Amino acid sequence: MNLISDSLLLPALGLGLLGFLVPRLLARVLPEGVKPLMLNAFLSTFILFGLAGLGFFLLYVGQGADAGALLEPGFFANVVFFGRLGLASALIWAPIMVLSVAGLPRKWVKETW
Repeated sequence: MNLISDSLLLPALGLGLLGFLVPRLLARVLPEGVKPLMLNAFLSTFILFGLAGLGFFLLYVGQGADAGALLEPGFFANVVFFGRLGLASALIWAPIMVLSVAGLPRKWVKETW
């Protein structure tokens, strides 16, 4: 296994990049203000949680696991298994997401913090 390409570094960088970009993209469609900012943080958390779980599924398939065999235990079992992996990956994306959300009020034009 190559450490840079498929083991640790690129997936961690991808999670970190998503942690930065998801709140920024949501800020384009949500209005300015404190309540929408909290909604942004809430939605970003769930979106990143889901994307991380999906990313782990894709990493498993990319490493040669049979997708049919992975999906065989059922929807709920997969949600639990890949959800736990997505939750563990919050150690990478959550701090970056929090910093990204915290920086959004600096770009507000109509509202003040």
